[in-house]
Amino acid sequence: MSLVIFTCAVGLLTSPNSVTLIDSMISIFFVTIGAGAAGALNMWYEADLDKLMTRTCLRPIPTGKINRDHALIFGVVLSIVSVCGLYYFSNILSALLLLITIVFYLFVYTIWLKRKTPQNIVIGGASGALPPVIGWTIATNSLTFEPITFFLIIFYWTPSHFWALSLYKAEDYQKAKIPMLPITNGIEETKKKIFVYSLFMLPVVIVPYIVGFTGEVFLIVSLLLTFYYNYICYDLFKYKKNEFDLKKAKKVFGYSILYLFLIFVLFLVDSLI
Repeated sequence: MSLVIFTCAVGLLTSPNSVTLIDSMISIFFVTIGAGAAGALNMWYEADLDKLMTRTCLRPIPTGKINRDHALIFGVVLSIVSVCGLYYFSNILSALLLLITIVFYLFVYTIWLKRKTPQNIVIGGASGALPPVIGWTIATNSLTFEPITFFLIIFYWTPSHFWALSLYKAEDYQKAKIPMLPITNGIEETKKKIFVYSLFMLPVVIVPYIVGFTGEVFLIVSLLLTFYYNYICYDLFKYKKNEFDLKKAKKVFGYSILYLFLIFVLFLVDSLI
């Protein structure tokens, strides 16, 4: 959630147009509400699964703090407020992208894909990749190739990030009968795909430099961060004994969060340079 809001802010701040501090804060506030709405609707729909999993059993609905019907109303109201608010204080393109993000996360990822295919994370990652694009459109009211590079980075980062999580939470997913990759394809196949998707990040982080969006500082440092990501993903993959999986999977998952944060910090640093 924090990364969603941060990447949105980076998209806004690295755009060629300047936006006043108040307008920026108001717009990001409504994007935050939209992200919260998507989370609330996800928890409403998956309340039956959340109570089965250790990582989600303490959420408000499974613990009885919030009624499931109330959560649905809350999520719908937040969705409407966020989209209408962003339209009023920003522009229709940003509001439309926020609406697409919420709808895609709920209907495509949560309702359609998550319980049906191990590709849920791959396709569903599109919703998490849109916030920086929304940030860019808040400032520019246009879509160019520069914000698409934001989208590509998050889209190709998401599978390795979530598959690393699913490795050490495999029992949870098995209990909830969610077809995550370790459950459907096994641990070794999951580790292989984590490594492969980490390699995809090499050409993806070069794209902003190729299109002239970033300079050499971004290129060099992002490649170094990516090389280390490749290394720890390979380190996870090369061991064939399952007892190595837990610690190394947690390391990949933890670094993946730091990695994406630093990549977007680099976008900010590069734009200042």
